[in-house]
Amino acid sequence: QGQFVESGGGLVQPGGSLKLTCTGTTYTFSIDTMAWYRQAPGKERELVARIDYWSIAEYSASVTGRFTISRDNDEKTVYLEMNRLKPEDTAIYYCNKYPHPTNGVTQGTQVTVSA
Repeated sequence: QGQFVESGGGLVQPGGSLKLTCTGTTYTFSIDTMAWYRQAPGKERELVARIDYWSIAEYSASVTGRFTISRDNDEKTVYLEMNRLKPEDTAIYYCNKYPHPTNGVTQGTQVTVSA
């Protein structure tokens, strides 16, 4: 069923930037709608952004104007560029298919926004 491997997380100060990368091994990657999700401690996993085959993107209200999702189908990679980060963006970020993510195929990358 393939896997998704995320990287690029880390510790950043409020107002800073990070760029996350997700590389997939699923054979349908290039035609799947892909998404970034996040889960903060004690909270439910939420959808952050999604991007379809034609690179049409949609964002949650909390990140609109600050985050940008993009993809490179030839490289089976999805990116999430995050700017003007806030402490409330602190979470583990996962990439997966949308709208039906596959369980057990991603480990996520930790993003911590703190002074």
